[in-house]
Amino acid sequence: MAKLFFRYGAMNSGKSTALMQVAYNYSERGMKALIVKPMVDTKGGEKVVSRLGVDRHVDVSIHNQENIYDKILNVDEKLDCVLVDESQFLTKEQVDQLFEFAVVENIPVICYGLRTDFKLNGFEGSERLLLLAHSIEELKTICRCGRKAVVNGRKINEKFVFEGNQVAIDGENKVEYESLCAQCYFKYREK
Repeated sequence: MAKLFFRYGAMNSGKSTALMQVAYNYSERGMKALIVKPMVDTKGGEKVVSRLGVDRHVDVSIHNQENIYDKILNVDEKLDCVLVDESQFLTKEQVDQLFEFAVVENIPVICYGLRTDFKLNGFEGSERLLLLAHSIEELKTICRCGRKAVVNGRKINEKFVFEGNQVAIDGENKVEYESLCAQCYFKYREK
């Protein structure tokens, strides 16, 4: 039986890079890994982009009202794997559909995304993935102080902010994110 995987990490932990590496491994062996990305993530347009400067074309862009199971099933290719970037932006229903797809179609689905936002709240897609995924793996990175980063700090005009909408895309409207350890997060929040 194929599984639903959730690989999460703070910003800059290599999630998109890891997704592209998995896609490359499949294609190198003559297999098809379908790359899916929620449309709410406008960074890179129709590409998955990595801070390392590499990118890869997205096969399927998904709107939050679409049935992701049906959309993937209608792809006119034999699939060996489904890779989902920015999976935190999926709806609960879409995660349920990916879980069913992996089990019923017997095709592994690997989701990459954030666990929490800059206010330490969960994303709808991530919360559901943490409940349903057969396998959960943390991708690690470090804070500027050298400790393990576990949260994301949002910066506007290079200053940390702790209020605002849950979704603001990195690089748009002077928004940046920085992975932080919990100690540094609370230190910046107190300022």
